[in-house]
Amino acid sequence: MTMDNNKPRSFVFTLLRHGESVGNAESRWQGQSDFPLTETGQAQAHALAKRWKAEGMKFDLIITSPLVRAKETAEIIASALDVSVESDPEWMERFLGEYSGLTSVEVKERFPRSEFFTPYDPATGDWEGDWALYLRAGQALHSLLQRPAGRYLIVSHGGLLNQFMHAVVGIAPHANDAGPRFRFANTGFARLIYFPHQHRWAIDALNDHAHWNNVTE
Repeated sequence: MTMDNNKPRSFVFTLLRHGESVGNAESRWQGQSDFPLTETGQAQAHALAKRWKAEGMKFDLIITSPLVRAKETAEIIASALDVSVESDPEWMERFLGEYSGLTSVEVKERFPRSEFFTPYDPATGDWEGDWALYLRAGQALHSLLQRPAGRYLIVSHGGLLNQFMHAVVGIAPHANDAGPRFRFANTGFARLIYFPHQHRWAIDALNDHAHWNNVTE
């Protein structure tokens, strides 16, 4: 069997958080509530698409959460870079149950949390707890690695992307929301390279949002 020297031998995953949504702008707990992008969010996605086009960025496929704020972001970039988009519910944000769509003030008033909670505990009865989200992120990682080696853009959400990064670097969820966090601003992205024959990861970028430097969240 001859080796195709042009075939990628590694995986390059670019993990992108969606642009600013109406829920972000209104300081709401979004979860799987379906808030669209704001005009600012659309501008952020267009700015990133313009940057990547100028840099000659190439992707073999864009995989997006089906939630509209992620899907809109993916479609703006896909149109600029002429890449196919595939929707996958594994990349949806954490399910928040009764928190969904509420403001931070409303959540504090209605759902006071206990002084101590483990990562296995949901905040409310049907909330997707940290451990459950971590397991889903691990499954999303496993699913990615079943694909051919190549360059993938993943458009998702801050909570899920954080747990994906934890799964890669081997950090299990902590009690009381403690432990490290990986920051993902709106349209901030991380880039990870995986070399399967060595089982070696390289983190090449974290929260890069040079296309929109006034992003703070």
